[in-house]
Amino acid sequence: MANDEVILLDFWPSMFGMRLRIALAEKEIKYEYRDEDLRNKSPLLLQMNPIHKKIPVLIHNGKPICESIIGVEYIEEVWKDKAPFLPSDPYDRAQARFWADYIDKKLFDSGRKLWTTKGEEQEAAKKDFIECLKVLEEALGEKPYFGGDNFGFVDIALIGYYSWFYAYENYGNLSVEAECPKFVAWAKKCMLRDSVAKSLPDQHKVLEFVKTLRQKFGIE
Repeated sequence: MANDEVILLDFWPSMFGMRLRIALAEKEIKYEYRDEDLRNKSPLLLQMNPIHKKIPVLIHNGKPICESIIGVEYIEEVWKDKAPFLPSDPYDRAQARFWADYIDKKLFDSGRKLWTTKGEEQEAAKKDFIECLKVLEEALGEKPYFGGDNFGFVDIALIGYYSWFYAYENYGNLSVEAECPKFVAWAKKCMLRDSVAKSLPDQHKVLEFVKTLRQKFGIE
């Protein structure tokens, strides 16, 4: 697949786009990165994702793959010879997909509410956010990665959120490390990987981005 054309339509602070950046880096796939202006979406984005009109979109030889987790699975299936993400056992694969689904259903909303709400609603979001991380800590157990000894599917699904933690902590008035030290230790271990370090934006840059969003939404 040396002559494959791979394009990623993305937006730099997106934890969903980060999944595809990491997956492509782990497989050492060369690709063209296009950062989208979500206020003025490109004709290519609207053409490639006409249903949701959202990033990220992975384009492989002119064919679009939408939704980040589906994209990571696609990368795994097409380039299966290098750095496998998913375990070979069907049950273990199902468990990995379960945790990726849990992350999308639980972590995104509670994290978002930490910087978009105030008062009781924010306190409830803080409780939900920490509870979610504690559940994930329990799933991690004593393993170095969610994939066991190897960095894998669930690690890829989750680590992008870490770039938002500084913003979550700043506006949610909490310390993730104090509440979930094992989770933060896992995240720091992931950050030692080139594929992760080069795919995640600086946490301070994300905080500045969140500040502009809060001003735009009239929260500040």
